[in-house]
Amino acid sequence: MSDNADIYHEMIVDYSRHPSNFGKIENPTVHYHDSNPLCGDSIDIYMNVDNDKVSDIKFSGRGCAICLACTSVLTEIVKGKSIEDVRKIQKNDVLGELGLENLQAVRIKCALLSLKVLKYGLYSYLAAKDANADALKQEASSLY
Repeated sequence: MSDNADIYHEMIVDYSRHPSNFGKIENPTVHYHDSNPLCGDSIDIYMNVDNDKVSDIKFSGRGCAICLACTSVLTEIVKGKSIEDVRKIQKNDVLGELGLENLQAVRIKCALLSLKVLKYGLYSYLAAKDANADALKQEASSLY
């Protein structure tokens, strides 16, 4: 393995053993759950939104090392961002943080489950506010 690959591997293992923002938020502004029954990954995302900004985000669930690492990274990316910035997050924003841009197709669902959960949760939140969120729903449904 190259030095970069070793570093990314260590990051994935560390995030899976010690995930960032793991836990639940009581009475969150946004909560959404989804799972991948083929591999057993299951993620809930809880998010508080204040003044159109993510004031807190946490996740709970179980998953493989890639799923947990990507979910941890995603929560770090999202925390403190405006809703508009969160809407713009793409799969390569998450995958790139862990050197997973060339991930095999069989593992992409593991890596992107949390982004799908986030996008659907955000869609539900925006739809409840009567905002035009159809593009976000379409993006979430076509992540992989």
